[in-house]
Amino acid sequence: MFFAGNRFYYGYWIVVAGFITQFVAVGMSNYVVGSFMIPMTEEFGWTRAEFTASRSIGQVVMAFTGFLIGSHIDRHGGRPFIIVGTLVLSAAVYRLGSINTLGEWLFINGLMLTLGAAMIGNLVINVTLGKWFVERRGRTVALAGMGISLAGIVLPPITTWMVDEFGWRTSWQLLGIAVVLIALPMSLLVRRKPEDYALFPDGKTAEEIERGEGAAAKADFDRSMTRAQAMRTSSFYFLVLAFGLFQISITVMLIQTIPLMTDAGYSRLVASTMISLASIPAFISKPFWGVLIDRYSPKKLAAVGAAITGSAVMLIVYSVSSQLDVLVYAGFLMMGVGWGGLLPLQEVIWATFFGRRYLGSVRSMAMPFTFGLSALGPVLVAYYYDMVGDYNLALLAIAFCNIASAIMLYRMADSPAAQA
Repeated sequence: MFFAGNRFYYGYWIVVAGFITQFVAVGMSNYVVGSFMIPMTEEFGWTRAEFTASRSIGQVVMAFTGFLIGSHIDRHGGRPFIIVGTLVLSAAVYRLGSINTLGEWLFINGLMLTLGAAMIGNLVINVTLGKWFVERRGRTVALAGMGISLAGIVLPPITTWMVDEFGWRTSWQLLGIAVVLIALPMSLLVRRKPEDYALFPDGKTAEEIERGEGAAAKADFDRSMTRAQAMRTSSFYFLVLAFGLFQISITVMLIQTIPLMTDAGYSRLVASTMISLASIPAFISKPFWGVLIDRYSPKKLAAVGAAITGSAVMLIVYSVSSQLDVLVYAGFLMMGVGWGGLLPLQEVIWATFFGRRYLGSVRSMAMPFTFGLSALGPVLVAYYYDMVGDYNLALLAIAFCNIASAIMLYRMADSPAAQA
């Protein structure tokens, strides 16, 4: 699996780099935020909607950053973006430890932190992996995506402990230092595409290519659509809407789980471990999702993942409000299984539908729409809480967004590239 002939296939080093950079990017932009909500809002007198607005801004920034850099990833590869992104992200996280106003919070967390995270996160990595792998695309994207789930396992409880032990200001500064130490070396591993180094996708040897074993990668390349061609298909817009509705639950639950649980009487430590609990099955299930993706219809699998996630959110709402601990644990475990499939399924579906040649350009064009949808979720849920005093109906609406996504994905037509 890992070797081309007698040599280790270089594409797997990019999987390693992607695992680590996504751990850092998503960890800093999503998984640690909930640990800071209560101490920061209590100190500054902000509402939860005001605090959460930074991540809604962040979703928009993430989308438009991806839009701007997508075609450049196709031309120049991901290394320059990882270098610049790491430095921006590290500086922004460190600077959060000295803010004093809501405007600073919204600018640094919403804009600067997200800008850095976007340049080292899943767009850069998964576009690159989409060029290095075709037949093994599902498995490799899933393996790299395990870094996101690992962040969810270890960062919420560690960050909550840091905030309680050292205070929120020192905790942001320590995290900022960790970012540059962990992520910057990964830039050395990233390469644009295998053809630049006389290699072939999936680690195929020249002899295997001559025997016709690289037919899938050749067909994927030849059928690739440009950004303009992709946007003339209905599939592009169905995928944008379906994955936007699927992604809402993640952006909401990562931020609102700790306040949801503490409002119901659970301790901050228990509340923070729920995201870690969800991240364990997300971590464990990713390789299994990856194998299934390479064997069965990714659309149908994505529909299953969205349905699982929506059902889990409903169960969490009911069980937390009733303090049924066993069902609370079951709901978060179930949600993690659904989350585990989202990233690899989404990336493989986009690459399968539109090919790998212009993948960065096509994926980045979709991001403003997809992230725009998911950006509304956190702030609307927080606004609902500020108006009503609980999260229940707002979270049920998020669950129904996931169910709608499942129906759309299940009923979608086949890839336009495959029909070409």
